[in-house]
Amino acid sequence: MRDRQFKGFIASAVKPGLGWFYSLILLIQILPIPVILAQNPPEKYWIQFTDKDNTPYSLDNPDEYLSQRSIQRRLKYGIPVRVNDLPVNPSYIDSIASLGIKILNKSKWFNAITIELTDSSLLDSLLTFGFISGIQNVYHPLSKKSVKEKFTDIAESEISGTGLHSYGFSDWQIMMVNGHILHDLGYQGQGMQIAVIDAGFAGMDILPAFSSLWENDQILTIRDFVDGDEQVFDAHSHGMKVVSIMCGNIPFQLLGTAPKAGYLLLRSEDTSSEFLIEEDNWIAAAEYADSFGVDLINTSLGYSKFDDPEQDHSYTDMDGNSTRISIGADIAASKGILVVTSAGNQGNDPWQFITAPADADSVLSVGAVDSLGYYAPFSSVGPTADGRVKPNIAAMGQGVAYQGTDGSIVTGNGTSFSAPIITGLSACLWQVNTSLNNIELIRKIEESADHYDSPDIFTGYGIPDFASALSKMGIELPEEYYRINYIFPNPFSDEVEINLFSPVIQEIDIQFIDLTGRVVWYEKNRVIVPGSNRISLQQLGKIPGGLYIMKIITPDKILEEKLIKL
Repeated sequence: MRDRQFKGFIASAVKPGLGWFYSLILLIQILPIPVILAQNPPEKYWIQFTDKDNTPYSLDNPDEYLSQRSIQRRLKYGIPVRVNDLPVNPSYIDSIASLGIKILNKSKWFNAITIELTDSSLLDSLLTFGFISGIQNVYHPLSKKSVKEKFTDIAESEISGTGLHSYGFSDWQIMMVNGHILHDLGYQGQGMQIAVIDAGFAGMDILPAFSSLWENDQILTIRDFVDGDEQVFDAHSHGMKVVSIMCGNIPFQLLGTAPKAGYLLLRSEDTSSEFLIEEDNWIAAAEYADSFGVDLINTSLGYSKFDDPEQDHSYTDMDGNSTRISIGADIAASKGILVVTSAGNQGNDPWQFITAPADADSVLSVGAVDSLGYYAPFSSVGPTADGRVKPNIAAMGQGVAYQGTDGSIVTGNGTSFSAPIITGLSACLWQVNTSLNNIELIRKIEESADHYDSPDIFTGYGIPDFASALSKMGIELPEEYYRINYIFPNPFSDEVEINLFSPVIQEIDIQFIDLTGRVVWYEKNRVIVPGSNRISLQQLGKIPGGLYIMKIITPDKILEEKLIKL
């Protein structure tokens, strides 16, 4: 893991997205400052400071700026309090505020602040401060495009009725990765804290999926880093949908992946535009989450193209070290937080690749598959620009059930929805052994995935198996977890795919038996491993059409399912 400090604004700005700033610097060298700065000034700026000299804060007294829970996380995992934990020097902030400039957000990790200006002439004064090393435009009103919907859920549709058991319509998105086994064993997120950094949480204060969350005081704090207030229910509903996948609770309709965890609702995304300031908002939110003491961060956001093309990222920026948000995500990870990100939904777009911060090397990036475990074409692909495996893993992101804005349960598509499936279950898995650090936990999850030995650009190491990860952590699973998760297609013609869960490594026999009791097809001594096994049975075309009983025979158990041959 790399704990990266921001190496000064000038050094970090050598990439295409900051061309506007360099153009400004060149013009300042040849023209009078008042002439340049009076022309179409941007509204919001990132102000980079030179140092934290003479700060009133000390590394010896972290309780002045970190919660006890945050300090304990550092102690548990042997993480020292570092200079980037110290808040921005308040005297620097006061000097800027004294000019009548509005301070929007602060970043101790990058030693910077975000400001809002209505009078461009004030930039003259800022340029005279010796403690400012750089000024960057992060929001330019002249480049703002018309309001657009950045989170249109693909094929969102309502589900009617109820499910067959307490998971309701969320059953398969959890069972596909054997998350229900974690829940059955009592690991449901108790004592874990998850920060959700998103675009808004409209409806969470009134919708039925969250009633138990409020009743049990599981909403720990609320903060809006876009508007600077503590109201997140007046913004977008995207974050609400994301949270419902982790903690929604309507029996026989919806159950989340970590229904008993505590949640921080943090808004960083302005859905009306796309500018670099949103990365800076995200960093402020992540720093707040760290100081609060969270265990995990879920972010179903990603950045590549902006309303101002000068701010755009290129694919070469997807190296984990170039974009501010990816560096920030890695710094969050260096503090012991498990950061889970969506890979992005650009698989069908010209961009195609993962978006920042999914390229960060110390975060768990999640792609999307459909209900049968096949790559969902909208899911952004890897690798990173420097050749690393991304996304790390994948989960169901097509046809995912979540709370709709009208109170009904709906389904929709996106890596925005596969990421929270993994975040919640990662919290539950971490409960099993909190002595593991965040990077060790990522490795356990990756090693449980269905093609760990042959990662690809679509789903990384594949679909994880949380029951297998439990086994790798030394937890012995009861025999009753033998099960056939699914059979597809049924009816079949020439091939059948079976997903079989086994708690142990063993040999099995598979038989197809007709209604007279005659074995019409069989396979002997197939080896299966602990966890989910995807078994493909082929060349079944010669079997006569009709109804069959498929038997899977283990040394001490027989599983049966009905199949129809076309």
